[in-house]
Amino acid sequence: MERARSFLQSPTYGNVITVLSIDGGGIRGIIPATILSFLESELQKLDGEDARIADYFDVIAGTSTGGLVTAMLAAPDENDRPLFAAKDIKDFYLQHCPKIFPQDSFPLAGATEIIKSLTGPKYDGKYLHKLLRERLGDLKLHQTLTNVIIPTFDIKRLQPIIFSSYEVKRNPSLDALLSDICIGTSAAPTYLPAHCFHTENPNGEVVREFHAIDGGVAANNPVY
Repeated sequence: MERARSFLQSPTYGNVITVLSIDGGGIRGIIPATILSFLESELQKLDGEDARIADYFDVIAGTSTGGLVTAMLAAPDENDRPLFAAKDIKDFYLQHCPKIFPQDSFPLAGATEIIKSLTGPKYDGKYLHKLLRERLGDLKLHQTLTNVIIPTFDIKRLQPIIFSSYEVKRNPSLDALLSDICIGTSAAPTYLPAHCFHTENPNGEVVREFHAIDGGVAANNPVY
């Protein structure tokens, strides 16, 4: 117990550790994104236009699309401030979801979707992969501005893999790129392909491999 407690930071405000938990749900990620955009705008009325969600929560946890929102809220810019405002995340969903999940419009589209579901994922994920790599760049788990917890499920090991700011302090093999973690946790079976990636040591040697799919397989609500 004492060892675990040593990895917990003091609360940012008062005596209570504040936790923001964001469920999975694919394109429905626009719902928490919209709510958080409103919350951030209200906080800015109190504390100024530079106020960001990450300033108010000691821990942000998210699964699947919620993991993507989590990473975007906590990712730092070159000045160690949040790279994205909450309204940017809402706009991200509105702008890019039609390309992440393109819909067929020809008459036999329904039959084609059934065939695709039998042969592999409905979408190839290439657009999402490219987008996240461009937006999150070389940022890694240990760099987040507040503590984050993002569940995935490793289909090779057949067990949950939890990417956690707390755990990475004692297990550097979890220090993956935020883009890889987001791609992995959002790889919903039948919709997007599993994501294979690895972490490296300072010498560029592979430390650990991951074969990740949607964290919702283990914990769609990261609180559990």
